[in-house]
Amino acid sequence: MQRHVISVLVENSPGVLSRVAGLFSGRGFNIHSLNVAPSHEEGVSHMTITTFGDSSIIEQIMKQLHKIVPVLKVVEYEETPAVEREMMFLKVQADGPNRGEILRTVEVFRCKVVDVGHNEMTIEATGNHEKLEAIIALFQRFGIKELARTGSLAMKRSKKQID
Repeated sequence: MQRHVISVLVENSPGVLSRVAGLFSGRGFNIHSLNVAPSHEEGVSHMTITTFGDSSIIEQIMKQLHKIVPVLKVVEYEETPAVEREMMFLKVQADGPNRGEILRTVEVFRCKVVDVGHNEMTIEATGNHEKLEAIIALFQRFGIKELARTGSLAMKRSKKQID
């Protein structure tokens, strides 16, 4: 199954989130991640939904989203060039000899150490889905104690002007 990122602009009103989530659960589709926040327009929120499925499932989701009254716009970023990022906090075991290697890895991936304890470090990482998965895989060997992710944010890329 393929990963899909869907952007949905909705009226910012009570119950919209539950209607969108209900659409997915009522049809047996899973939401892998969900991010919702106000947009630049008054009274409009931007939802970014990540899910897995084949093209027929995504087509069905898109059609159903368009039927929900407070939904203003739906874009699926499979074929539309988009910028996608998510953020994560990763708390790792950081005993004496491992601290140097952890700090070098943090530097290579352009992460930030945001908290340090006697035996652990909390790292902030930002990037696309694949980058964060690579960071998690790399830090597994130190011992991941806790992990929190925002889910994806996505926006259509600007058109490049060709002179």
